[in-house]
Amino acid sequence: MELGIDSSVQGDHVVLVLAGDVDIHTAPQVRDRLAALQAEGAKSVIVDLSGVGFLDSSALGALVAAHRELEAEGGSLKLAAPRPHVLKIFRITRLSDVIPLYDTVEAACA
Repeated sequence: MELGIDSSVQGDHVVLVLAGDVDIHTAPQVRDRLAALQAEGAKSVIVDLSGVGFLDSSALGALVAAHRELEAEGGSLKLAAPRPHVLKIFRITRLSDVIPLYDTVEAACA
């Protein structure tokens, strides 16, 4: 499945919208886009996961790396609107204790 990636600015936040599966084939696109946003000066990035049907360990790695890089520069990465089965992955891996998760993009922006 092809991965759709789009971004927009909402207030002080850049919202990265993902649609499709994030796996070993598409995670590099996510990692590169997150790095590009940071290079462009984004300090607060919210990843909208509402359109993600599947993610694997390479996707988790890309998100953790972006979280660490943004935090090191005084920024933040937040995750929003994961589907129940995607949320379960974050809870099982305990990444929900590391990267803030929100029910909606609006809640992450607040």
